[in-house]
Amino acid sequence: MVVGGSSFAKPMRGTQVTTVVTRGTCTDAKCAWSCSEPRVHEISLNWSPQDRQEGRRIPKISEGTMSDLCLSAELPNDGNISHTVADLPDAFDFSLRDDASSLGSDSELNGMPPYRQTDRYGFFGGNSLQNSQVQLSVELIRHRETKWLEMTAHWEKTMARRYRKVKLLCRKGIPSSVRARCWPLLCGGHARMEKNPGKYQELYNTSGDPQWVETITKDIHRQFPLHEMFFSPEGPGQQGLLQVLKAYTVYLPQEGYCQAQGPLAALLLMHMPPEQAFWCLVQICEHYLPGYYSPKMEGLLLDSEVFVALLRRVCPKALKHLQKHGVGPLLYLPEWFLCLFVRTLPFPTALRVWDAFLSEGVKVLFRVGLLLVRLALGSSEKLRGCAGLVETLEKLRCIPAHLLQEDSFMAEVHDVPISDRDLEREYKIQLAKLRKTQPEFQYKSEHRLSGAKAVFDAQQLSNAKNEVGDCSSHPHTFQIPEIKVEPPPLSPEKHKKLEKASEVQGQTKGKTRKKPDTRGKTFHVTQHPVRGTEDRPEPKTKSSFYLETWF
Repeated sequence: MVVGGSSFAKPMRGTQVTTVVTRGTCTDAKCAWSCSEPRVHEISLNWSPQDRQEGRRIPKISEGTMSDLCLSAELPNDGNISHTVADLPDAFDFSLRDDASSLGSDSELNGMPPYRQTDRYGFFGGNSLQNSQVQLSVELIRHRETKWLEMTAHWEKTMARRYRKVKLLCRKGIPSSVRARCWPLLCGGHARMEKNPGKYQELYNTSGDPQWVETITKDIHRQFPLHEMFFSPEGPGQQGLLQVLKAYTVYLPQEGYCQAQGPLAALLLMHMPPEQAFWCLVQICEHYLPGYYSPKMEGLLLDSEVFVALLRRVCPKALKHLQKHGVGPLLYLPEWFLCLFVRTLPFPTALRVWDAFLSEGVKVLFRVGLLLVRLALGSSEKLRGCAGLVETLEKLRCIPAHLLQEDSFMAEVHDVPISDRDLEREYKIQLAKLRKTQPEFQYKSEHRLSGAKAVFDAQQLSNAKNEVGDCSSHPHTFQIPEIKVEPPPLSPEKHKKLEKASEVQGQTKGKTRKKPDTRGKTFHVTQHPVRGTEDRPEPKTKSSFYLETWF
């Protein structure tokens, strides 16, 4: 007999409604239940709210205490019920120990017991490595929050004059309380949303392609199932995720939906409303990673070749091992780059990677990927246990957690010697090779913008062009007059003096003797005979055809 327990009915005051699933062999001919299917019974246990607050467990149930239970259905009188009731205590204890057993229940919404508490990021069980090596003081966190609030209040001025300060603060990590405000400004999603008011509502209200909607519906429950926003199918997380991804397929029907967009949209929804998350997703897919989520994935293919070229320079030993065992970049790189390391790194470290990525662009992804390869395969000791392809891939997936702590890991990321110039040079080289081997390869790397500064400049230029176009299309629109400052006119006397001065200057220029051009010529210079040297013989020269030149 199999007994399992999970609580999914809303409890009344002072009671806990629990579902008990039983399976067994029934000897009663009049039994209406199918013995091959699980049997579901609802049991109400007397459990006061005070017991819940004190964290007490549900009292154990024995066969003799069946009078305390109120079953919603009449149980058949067979011998299997006694065994079922005897196993109930173990079932309840199992349900308390197993975090995944009651995910999606309504009981979590009505006061969670201590074993259902979430960490500071909203994950059940606290398995997101929330404790970093160095805990920041409250004063330092408040100081950084104040700086970000000041900068975001005057964002255009900050990006135009103090981008280096923004870049430095992004590397230190954006405080969790202001990420919802900073990320849309960094990636340009806030400006896109203001430029297109009501566009998102129009997109998600439009009936999209049924094929894409069906695929998205099947995938949304896989995104962060242990997070409080996404554990319930009817919760705000999964419903918002469905709206954002469907709106994207309507916005760019030629690209449609890619499964790797699910983790990106889910992470954005943890920090901001669906409309802001949608425009941030559009900015990432269009400007930060163009060609990544298209059907051909040409951007990812090009970056994989660039990654190998950079790995040859940064860690040649690891590249030699990967090539020896036939581990190509497309076996491990798509999970890293397409999902922006959300499914690879601990959650706090992934957030720090996003802070730097939205500020500096795709360069951060290359640095993180190169560092992961170096941490996994960068020395001879680490390569001893990798005898083949499977072991190598497992080594890349199972990097020790203490090496991925956010502060130390991000410090090493920023020390990887990869610059924007290195990426541009490798882009040109690898793009030429791909076009030579694949004539149909039409990817253009010019569409990619390298970070928040490039996105901001592109948006400012687009706004200026639109303003000029609006003024030319509306000739009666008021325009700011141009002011030209010219020197005052000269009096006739001063005019004559200037003319005479120019004439005198021209005459003096004409009288000046021009120096002879002696470049490339050889001259033999003789001197006049000095008194007392008349009888001195002239020196014999080898070149007798030189002319005497007097200066």
